Amino acid sequence: MDLYLTSQHFVVTGGSSGIGLATVLELLREGARVTILDREPPRTDLILAETPQPAWVTADITDYAAVQAAEKQATTANGPIDGVIHCAAIGSGKFGFPFTNLTPGDWGRTLEVDIMGMVHVAHTFAPPMQVRKSGVFVFLSSVAGQIGSQTDPPYSAAKAANINFSQCMAKDLAPHNIRVNTVCPGMVQTPLNQSVWQAWHDQQLPENRLTYDEWAGAKVRSIVPLRRWQTPEDIAAMIVFLASERARNITGQTINVDGGFVMHW
Repeated sequence: MDLYLTSQHFVVTGGSSGIGLATVLELLREGARVTILDREPPRTDLILAETPQPAWVTADITDYAAVQAAEKQATTANGPIDGVIHCAAIGSGKFGFPFTNLTPGDWGRTLEVDIMGMVHVAHTFAPPMQVRKSGVFVFLSSVAGQIGSQTDPPYSAAKAANINFSQCMAKDLAPHNIRVNTVCPGMVQTPLNQSVWQAWHDQQLPENRLTYDEWAGAKVRSIVPLRRWQTPEDIAAMIVFLASERARNITGQTINVDGGFVMHW
């Protein structure tokens, strides 16, 4: 299926690793031009085989001025921006089951990165798209933002906010021919998922501890109907489809790629 992405310019925040990097590679294979916006450079061994090569600009998404500067750099490098894929996020690094395991002081950084970072990206990249009367945003959220996951309450709350704000954006930007959607991964083996296991592991008595593979494998088998992991590439495939002209009538939606974990009746 031709997604008509040849020469389209996409900015991918958090594109240096994990789902963000998988999305970068998928976009490049579709012929798009890509600018990675991240604090760290991408793994060059994974992208050297791709043509064209992505550009990279550095920015901390909690710094609004830095995101604005990055937008100018991206435009200079690859031309007007057709779409933004926002993958940059963090967890709290705490195991919040129950939430009283955390203190209010454990919340601030996660909310700053995951909520205000999204706000900075939206305020930076939407206005030029409004002028051009064209554009697309895809925000990476999580099923944790839909089910009130107790594993990491600050992360769950932030991801719920991502879903809500993306819907607000979709309504505001639709008259400008700009689409906004959210993708929610389920169980994906990423550094963020492993950090959740580590926080759980550190709180257990030695006799109750499980390796990451044991802990995560049991969780996948118990809560995912398809009984298998989702991969960064699975998530990237949905993101890239939603960013394409093939999805031109899809906006304001929250799409789960989770093996059936969350089903809305």
